[in-house]
Amino acid sequence: MSDKNLEEAIISRLRLVIDPETYADVVRMRLVENLEIEEDGLVKYTFRPSSPVCPIAVSLAQQIKQAVAEVSGVKSQEITVDGYVGAEELTFLINK
Repeated sequence: MSDKNLEEAIISRLRLVIDPETYADVVRMRLVENLEIEEDGLVKYTFRPSSPVCPIAVSLAQQIKQAVAEVSGVKSQEITVDGYVGAEELTFLINK
């Protein structure tokens, strides 16, 4: 699968992750940014919760990670959390 096809598959899968507070998907809300795909199947991206104190940031980060992992061709992920009060801790936890 080409990087472009893999990117499209990831975005399609992310459209199924719905923010329960807004009922909008994480792509439409632009919560996932800077999507990069390395040749070895490593997917890098930034998760930016909708607010610095988003009460569902941990849950949403887990759902996003799971959705990306389910895409064929994704071997690993490197996630950066930004714009959140617990960004460092959540980045560490979500990348374990």
